[in-house]
Amino acid sequence: MLGFIAPLAQDGQTGSNPLSLLLFLGLMFVVFYFLMIRPQQKRARAQRELLQGLEVGDEVLTVGGMFGTIRTMEDDEVTVELGPGIQIRMVKSAIARKLVFDEGQDETAVDEEEQAGE
Repeated sequence: MLGFIAPLAQDGQTGSNPLSLLLFLGLMFVVFYFLMIRPQQKRARAQRELLQGLEVGDEVLTVGGMFGTIRTMEDDEVTVELGPGIQIRMVKSAIARKLVFDEGQDETAVDEEEQAGE
């Protein structure tokens, strides 16, 4: 491998144009933005809208995988009823999604995002 590099270094050429390096770095940033940053911003915005739209009585799924119903809400805290007489306090950010039930379905949850036709 070093056999290929040594003759190039001995030619005395200084390398490529600095403008091409800047163009390459700019292109890398654009690709990084559209593949990493923008999708993360969309997910964060969707989660923020979800948490702002929660109301008492909503059926939710927590990040721990528990299904429950919101019973009380304060600033950043909710009380979720998991079953009869089983209530837990948690922060709002621990709610993964809000569940919506279709009229014709019996206990089958449909994710709100799927209904919106994402």
